[in-house]
Amino acid sequence: MPNMSLNKLPMPEQDPNIRNKNFEEVSLGYTEEMAIEEANRCLNCKHKPCVNGCPVNVRIPEFIAEVQKGNFAEAYRIITSTNALPAVCGRVCPQESQCESKCVRGIKGEPVAIGRLERFVADWYMKNGTDKIEPIASNGHKVAVVGAGPAGLTCAGDLARKGYEVTIFEAFHDAGGVLIYGIPEFRLPKDIVKREIEKLKQLGVKIMTNMVMGKVLSVDELFEMGYESVFIGSGAGLPSFMGIEGEGLVGVYSANEFLTRINLMKAYKEDYDTPIKKSRAVAIVGGGNVAMDAARCAKRLGAEHVYIVYRRSEEEMPARLEEIHHAKEEGIEFMLLTNPNRIIGDENGLVCGMKCVKMELGEPDASGRRRPVEIKGSEFIVDVDSVIISVGTSPNPLIRSTTEGLEANKRGCLVADESMKTTKEGVYAGGDAVTGAATVILAMGAGKTAAESIDHYIQNQ
Repeated sequence: MPNMSLNKLPMPEQDPNIRNKNFEEVSLGYTEEMAIEEANRCLNCKHKPCVNGCPVNVRIPEFIAEVQKGNFAEAYRIITSTNALPAVCGRVCPQESQCESKCVRGIKGEPVAIGRLERFVADWYMKNGTDKIEPIASNGHKVAVVGAGPAGLTCAGDLARKGYEVTIFEAFHDAGGVLIYGIPEFRLPKDIVKREIEKLKQLGVKIMTNMVMGKVLSVDELFEMGYESVFIGSGAGLPSFMGIEGEGLVGVYSANEFLTRINLMKAYKEDYDTPIKKSRAVAIVGGGNVAMDAARCAKRLGAEHVYIVYRRSEEEMPARLEEIHHAKEEGIEFMLLTNPNRIIGDENGLVCGMKCVKMELGEPDASGRRRPVEIKGSEFIVDVDSVIISVGTSPNPLIRSTTEGLEANKRGCLVADESMKTTKEGVYAGGDAVTGAATVILAMGAGKTAAESIDHYIQNQ
């Protein structure tokens, strides 16, 4: 029986005033009955517009049809035929601008909750699935992957399924890339990431951690070791700063450092020695998802006031609407049309305030967003003892600076064509290392494309 409700079935969540004091997952997921009810909103359109909105082409109407029948194991098999990380994607993909933006039900009402259903199926299978993953017989070819983030994991998984012997070289002590160091536990539990990575290991993918490529080994040395192709998915881990006075004071973090200490190094847990400042009032400069993550972490660490300081209006914010909504529910204070121009320190070099100026919106700039214009004479000081800068990242220059023939653009991103082929023979690249900071699912799409290209390259040598 079709469900013609105009609205998505809400997903249960922790109460905002409880969850802003813990790091447990905010959204609790659908039950089986709720998943079937929401799946019945799908019209199973013959032309499948939602699939065209997915960078890894998940067979969406097909898996939802199985959810409607209660065949959750078959739904999982359909999803994982194109997506190696469904539990991750169901939680952090921007579905509202991808698959769900194409959903016919969205014309009059809300689209089908595709992301929530994907998450449900992946979680259900983790709890109830019994299929064993058998290693694939080797085809005798070796490929190296640099970086165990979404792009590298996807590329490695797809190549392993084709019979390649794949080794991933990861700089950190744990695999997962931004999924591990960047996204907080309350949005993406690390156990979920580890379990999805474990499935790739069962396929035969080897992962070597603490391998800072470009320093421990060069790309050329990987070829000398017998790898026939190299995929670079090393992400964009170099933080940007604003270049304003006071950014060297004690109490100023990049969002990357702040989130890495909390997520990868568990600074929020009492039994870990990782230092993190417990602040009274924190300003996060920026308006993206990373800024929201940093703000919500600062709140959970006990800050009385946490401010999002953003130079445009909320309409121009790059963060997902869901993340903005959750941040507001948890008590994050938004200072919009506001830009910092100096961080103020005390006699000991500790942050004690931030000088800001009010902005107004002018004509659209090259990004299409209205340009923020300073209002003269509107300066004021915000009382804070920590400042977190979240204004973007770029790729670490280590690999490109140690690899002859590997070109990068003026933003430091590796140059790659549509097939993810770089300017160096046998080397492919994708994800944030090529695009700069983007989304998990776009990085996964690049990893899939690169796997196809590497297979074609090796088989036609």
